[in-house]
This record gives sequence, structure tokens and C-alpha cells, in this order.
Amino acid sequence: MKTDETRGKTNSELEFDMANIKKELFGLRFKSSTEAATNPSRIRMLRRQIARINTIVHERATKIRGQEPR
Repeated sequence: MKTDETRGKTNSELEFDMANIKKELFGLRFKSSTEAATNPSRIRMLRRQIARINTIVHERATKIRGQEPR
């Protein structure tokens, strides 16, 4: 998921995506600790997607309060 795609989504869609990504990340971490991971780079990609979503949500929240994001 690219940043432009993420910015085009509503907050409820972002929350839904965040929940799904966190579930997938948990599954991958659990699987990698018990057996060999099939795609270990996927964990890194998911962590970055979570960071992107959190950044966009934070930017929107600060914009609503009338402050500029840092």
C-alpha cells in the first residue's frame, strides 16, 4: 500500500486496515518463532505500513486541532 493510497482512505478504513495488518503481523511473528518464515521481509513491510498509517492519522488529528505537524 502506497502513501497516496493511504491518504485517500477515510479514518474508519484506516482503522480496519490497521487491525488486519496487525493480525497478519502477529501471525507472521508467531510463525517465524515456531518454524522457518516463508517470507521474512513481509514483517518489515507490515511494520512500515503500520508506521505510515499512524503518521497519516496523526497528521489529520493535528490538522483538526489547528496545529501544524512537526
